[in-house]
Amino acid sequence: MSFTKITEQSSNYNHLEKMSVQELLTNINSEDKSIPLAVEKIIPSIEKLVIAIVESMQKGGRLFYVGAGTSGRLGILDASECPPTFGVPHNMVIGIIAGGDTAIRKAVEFAEDSTSQCWKDLKEYNINNNDTVIGIAASGTTPYVIAGLEKCNENNILTGCITCNNNSPLGKVAKHPLEVIVGPEFVTGSSRMKAGTAQKLVLNMISTSVMIQLGKIKGNKMVDMQLSNNKLVDRGTKMIMEELNISEQEANKLLLKHQSVRKAINNFNNGN
Repeated sequence: MSFTKITEQSSNYNHLEKMSVQELLTNINSEDKSIPLAVEKIIPSIEKLVIAIVESMQKGGRLFYVGAGTSGRLGILDASECPPTFGVPHNMVIGIIAGGDTAIRKAVEFAEDSTSQCWKDLKEYNINNNDTVIGIAASGTTPYVIAGLEKCNENNILTGCITCNNNSPLGKVAKHPLEVIVGPEFVTGSSRMKAGTAQKLVLNMISTSVMIQLGKIKGNKMVDMQLSNNKLVDRGTKMIMEELNISEQEANKLLLKHQSVRKAINNFNNGN
């Protein structure tokens, strides 16, 4: 490798097995405090990617996350939360993991080493040049992800990446590289820790800001959320009560009739 794998560097701590539980927790927490500061440094790069994603999605494009192991699982987690949170279709933000859905729970050996499978997985969704593909890999060296983004570039598809090493092979391939440098892990090489947390923070920022830009939030409320449980029905009812200054019973009736906070408010204001 011609670059330094910071994610593989030795921990700042040693003899972990000799630490008390309090020492372990305090030291892990101390390391974690550096993560938001590392994310803050790349906000300008995140902004450029978000603006590009919004432009593509306004043309009917979709957002794909591709990754292996922890990185792949984080992409699937973020993608799966978009429909209930923002009321978007399940095929608008899609997470793909090396090894297929089996790999969500159980590691699939050598799946991340394939240089052809990622593009095959993307083609299952009829990927096109209105779409965006973000490769997620803490090391920035995962063959599955790198090769997938290379094929996307060849096909004029917008690419970004989230990695935790500077000047990685993945960062050089992605048109919008997001390099969050969080330093060595508490447990050497365990990138599910600081690197994984950093990736999750960046994914939160990307999907949330994209959806807000696409009009999926009103004020600060999830007016398009799916009413998939009683808690969300109660939340939606309170939103309508607050917005329209009506009783809980009337608000709940409106919500159940229209199955959407936004639709309930709009129909009430239009006299329906």
